[in-house]
Amino acid sequence: MPFLTLSDGSQKFYKDWGTGRPVVLSHGWPLNADAWEGQAVALAEAGFRVIAHDRRGHGRSTQTWDGNHMDQYADDLAELMDQLDLTDAVLVGHSTGGGEVARYLGRHGTARVRKAVLLGAVPPLMLKTDANPEGSPLSAFDGIRAGVAADRSQFYYDLSEAFYGFNRPGAEVSEGKRREFWLQGMQAGLKNALDCVAAFSETDFTEDLKKIDVPVLVAHGDDDQIVPIAASAEKSVQLLPQGTLKVYPGAPHGLVGAYEAAFTKDLIAFVAD
Repeated sequence: MPFLTLSDGSQKFYKDWGTGRPVVLSHGWPLNADAWEGQAVALAEAGFRVIAHDRRGHGRSTQTWDGNHMDQYADDLAELMDQLDLTDAVLVGHSTGGGEVARYLGRHGTARVRKAVLLGAVPPLMLKTDANPEGSPLSAFDGIRAGVAADRSQFYYDLSEAFYGFNRPGAEVSEGKRREFWLQGMQAGLKNALDCVAAFSETDFTEDLKKIDVPVLVAHGDDDQIVPIAASAEKSVQLLPQGTLKVYPGAPHGLVGAYEAAFTKDLIAFVAD
């Protein structure tokens, strides 16, 4: 399996499939690159090179004690881009991965990047403040940390229900998808998962979004119970110089079912254009 050695000596796992224009996939919390399997196969079959990586502390990458914050996540992504010498790339980030992509572009620029996709992404800011009344209160994120610390196994399984909208009337629940979410969550280090909650909830990406000078597709389900659209996508598209908002009616946070099929089709079209 391919690993990069980062500047601090930690190991970053990644998959590198297909050939053609590179598409780099950044996953959500507490998942890993496997969350992108459907899109990775579809993109590679459509003629693109797909790189899906595990964030530090998640999946197969090193569970470092330090560095579990957005600046370091962005710097790790920059090292991946540099070591693989990726150019004309499309960056795609889901949820926390959308924050990682935004911080990378704000911190490292767009010299290697053609376009970006923010899917169910956390920017510009999840935390409720006086300037961001649509956000969620700090107590909500404290609750996540408490749940993970007390019994992360049960917490991840329970979280999968709202993550995929399986708690909605008439939803077709996939027990396999819930177990997949649980499995990926359990592969994240406890310290890394706890630190990442602050990273995705308290980081303000406003200035990063303003700096992004390439086209950005902002894709979001309007029934997202994890990252509500009013506090995220609807604000992000107003800050992006070249942002386009695509709303998926009734869709949840996680890619599943008809929502996943529709997004994958839209993603391939956006990358190919």
